[in-house]
Amino acid sequence: MHPKITFIGIVVSLIPFFTTAQQAENQNAFPVQITLSNGIIEGDFDIKTNIQSFKGIPFAQPPVGNLRWKAPQPVTNWNGVKQTKKFGPRGIQSNVFGDMGFRSDGLSEDCLYLNVWAPAKTSAEKLPVLVYFYGGGFAAGDGSENRYDGENMAKKGIITLTVNYRLGIWGFFSHPELTKESPYHASGNYGLLDQNAALKWVQANIEKFGGDPKRVTIAGESAGSIAVSAQMASPLSKGLIAGAIGESGGSIFPTLAPVPLAQAEKTGLEFAQKIGANSLKELRSMSTLELYQKSIGTSLGVFKTTIDGYFLTQTLPEIFEAKKQAMIPLLLGWNSEEMTYRALTAGKDLNNEIYIQKVKELYGSKADKVLQLYPIGTPEVTEQSATDLSGDRFIAYSSWKWFDLHRKNSTQAIYRYYYTHPRPEMRDNSLEAGLAGGVIKKNSNAPKTPIPKGAVHSAEIEYAMGNLASNKEYAWTEDDYQVSEIMMNYFANFIKTGNPNGDSLPVWPIAKNEEKPEIMLIDVNSKAVKAENDARYLFLDKEYLQQ
Repeated sequence: MHPKITFIGIVVSLIPFFTTAQQAENQNAFPVQITLSNGIIEGDFDIKTNIQSFKGIPFAQPPVGNLRWKAPQPVTNWNGVKQTKKFGPRGIQSNVFGDMGFRSDGLSEDCLYLNVWAPAKTSAEKLPVLVYFYGGGFAAGDGSENRYDGENMAKKGIITLTVNYRLGIWGFFSHPELTKESPYHASGNYGLLDQNAALKWVQANIEKFGGDPKRVTIAGESAGSIAVSAQMASPLSKGLIAGAIGESGGSIFPTLAPVPLAQAEKTGLEFAQKIGANSLKELRSMSTLELYQKSIGTSLGVFKTTIDGYFLTQTLPEIFEAKKQAMIPLLLGWNSEEMTYRALTAGKDLNNEIYIQKVKELYGSKADKVLQLYPIGTPEVTEQSATDLSGDRFIAYSSWKWFDLHRKNSTQAIYRYYYTHPRPEMRDNSLEAGLAGGVIKKNSNAPKTPIPKGAVHSAEIEYAMGNLASNKEYAWTEDDYQVSEIMMNYFANFIKTGNPNGDSLPVWPIAKNEEKPEIMLIDVNSKAVKAENDARYLFLDKEYLQQ
């Protein structure tokens, strides 16, 4: 039996812990105004940081009513001054992940807003631009989360944006009637089209903030990284971007890969019939509450991205192998503990016998080969192997494949990292880390969560964006701030020049098209080494090609 793990199957047990944070007025700011293509906006200039911020800027019409399940429509012009001093609403979503702390103005289908942090002193500066897409399995997340806050990256001389996009059934629902009514004869992918609309907005407006529309780098983590890979592959977006950063994830099987449009339409039609909606008109007439209640349980991976012939014309491997992707520099990587071994053992404790049994169940006659690549040994060795296998199947393989495709099918500079720095202890010992980066209350009746030995999924975000201080759950140390400064400077350099090197940082070589390309280990003592684990991904590559 071939391995068929999905991105979403291992995160549904997370218990939400954070509640929505209230937005306080900035006592150190005065109003600033900018005239955009649609009208005047008013944000804040902070006298302590020297950063202008504009929050909740609409970049498309509200996708409500008859615009539910339509590609984002251009913003209509407004009169007067639009206040953009607080985050807009986040997209409709369930409480899925425990590590999301929102500052958004509630939830709404009317969610297509973006946020800008700008360090420019004049509009003529032509600064580099970062557009960051949040993660959350295309089911949750928001541009208001503290960990994505753009202020500290802006202090590095980069205009930084976070962008909202539709999620779950609102962002990825396909249906034959939707395809029929569409001018481009497709449906689904609305969340990805939202991102594309935001990139078009950047092209039209970023100069007003002092940004250079020719120097736009897109970045994201997890589903955000998967989205970055899809934007690189899309004929609609590839001309809008000059660089890409991926943190853990590519839109490649088995990780939230797009499915044929006909398959997505069939899923959507069956869902509509199940909830008693016999037409698109009936689906659109449902209130937000009714649709939310009827779609609970579908947000994680039921409605998938699609090969729609419009946003995506083929699978990502096919697009990259045909050299049709955006030919831009790429920096990407993944973490040392993307998933706990419990994803492999279905929550059971681990020993050699259980591990061998699971490998045989998954790989049959190829189990011996898997056990060579992920060997048994002492309890520590076996646990590490099971952890590596879980993480590779979850998201590391798809990241590697994206890297490998661009490396072999472009002449652009490519930089790969392996992030290994574990988070410190939590301040509150009644909490513990959950799956996929979540934070949950300890449950005395549940099996004790294994202590992470490496960097868990999503752990690097606060480090890369310079936002450790805003996460109060962890007892950050000098080492953590050192790692954050290293990673943030690598990212900032890449956004500015397409090359992460500089600032007396350890030299990060380009990953050449060779058997063991160099990879940057990011930790307290960051260093470049020859890749030693690619045999694992080459094996998985052959397995997944047979799916």
